Amino acid sequence: MSVNKVILVGRLGRDPETRYTSGGQAVCNFSMATDRAYKDRTGQTQKQTEWHKIVAWGKLAEICQQYLKKGSQIFIEGRIQSRQWDDKEGNKRTSFEIVANEMRMLGSKGDGGGAGRAPAHDAGEAHEPAPSDDFGAPESQVSDEDIPF
Repeated sequence: MSVNKVILVGRLGRDPETRYTSGGQAVCNFSMATDRAYKDRTGQTQKQTEWHKIVAWGKLAEICQQYLKKGSQIFIEGRIQSRQWDDKEGNKRTSFEIVANEMRMLGSKGDGGGAGRAPAHDAGEAHEPAPSDDFGAPESQVSDEDIPF
């Protein structure tokens, strides 16, 4: 038996972008930041930010597009998926994304969360992967204070 399950709580780094496949299936992409606080060797508290590429399909994609915006605090549950391709120079590249099957808005309307405005949604069955996008996140450290909302 194996398990591929991811649970994240964080904030959107930018507004969601939704497209439709040739078959009419909605696919929504956005970036999400999660933070980890820790003490370094000198005892100073440090914050490390990780950026995640999120992909939602179908009805969940449409809900994300309708209700989420940059700075929204959300809960995401899904699975890790890798994507491989050859870049312009012919080098093999790999990226990882979270394919969401559930999303919940957190926080209040005033802080970009809007809890209670849309129900959690379970995407159900797996779908084809989204077209390849490079949602490269900034390399620098980003905190909640750095995300305007």
